[in-house]
Amino acid sequence: MRPIPTGARGSYRLHVEFRHLASTFKDSILPPVFSTPYLVLIMENAALNAVREYLEAGESAVGTRVDVRHLVATPAGRDVEGRAEVTGTDGRKIFFRVWALDGAEEIGVGTHERTVVSTARIIERMTEKYGVPPRAG
Repeated sequence: MRPIPTGARGSYRLHVEFRHLASTFKDSILPPVFSTPYLVLIMENAALNAVREYLEAGESAVGTRVDVRHLVATPAGRDVEGRAEVTGTDGRKIFFRVWALDGAEEIGVGTHERTVVSTARIIERMTEKYGVPPRAG
């Protein structure tokens, strides 16, 4: 891992579709609005995009903590954008300020933490614990 500067930023866009709505994804009794799990997803992806260029081959940064407030309901058909800014690091840990917009207003805010890991080491540990990992696809 190369040094990650405070202030590094990333973003991630998503067009809100029926499958992203709380009433579809979680429970049909909920209103047809953008779900909180997908809000967290766009914020996490924005954070990963903020640091991707500083990772070495064979490294990734996995989410280890999320503290998010979902502020505004967003309907299907809108574009939402998660944004992230590095606020600091501590060894392999990276701390972020995260927020999301729907084009008109801020729909979510929070903080996020990721840890830089060796992808090979994660697979090795999973194999030791659970046996041969299934193949993707």
